[in-house]
Amino acid sequence: MTALPTGLTAGTWNIDPSHTEASFTVRHAGISKVRGTVAVTSGVLTVGEDLESSSVAVTLDPATVNTGDANRDGHLKSNDFFEVETHGEWTFTSTAIRTSGKDHVIVGDLTIHGITREVELETEFNGSAVDPFGNTRAGFEAKVTISRKDFGLTWNAALETGGVLVADKVRIDLDVSAIKA
Repeated sequence: MTALPTGLTAGTWNIDPSHTEASFTVRHAGISKVRGTVAVTSGVLTVGEDLESSSVAVTLDPATVNTGDANRDGHLKSNDFFEVETHGEWTFTSTAIRTSGKDHVIVGDLTIHGITREVELETEFNGSAVDPFGNTRAGFEAKVTISRKDFGLTWNAALETGGVLVADKVRIDLDVSAIKA
């Protein structure tokens, strides 16, 4: 049994979508990176008496993808990539939580594009505080690198110089704020 981090108490913590961000980074044309965000629409952290009895469930909306370029965002929402008309939500549901040094690893099932794969989120607890409105908040950061192909996202274009337009590896970063219920 692993003790909870100082400042994190047992109970239900609701993810605050207005103070939570899911961002991604993928190499483009082999020479630069494209960054974007996808909205986290809901989520619950159920904190038990220890880490092993805790869990996380989160929903994201791929229709909100924003890379700062409307044409690229439209392409990402299309049948070439996310197929948002068919696969209108992404989810993450934890299956285990374990410690790794001072940080934690949340193991769980990530569903993107209708395909579910197990991933391991390297997670850091940033502490808790009472906000000016009396809400007790907890903050977390997490990261994972996935393969687009593992989730059926295989569209690409060959480059004249060799290689492809969109790399397979995608880094996902999460910055989460949760409010104690």
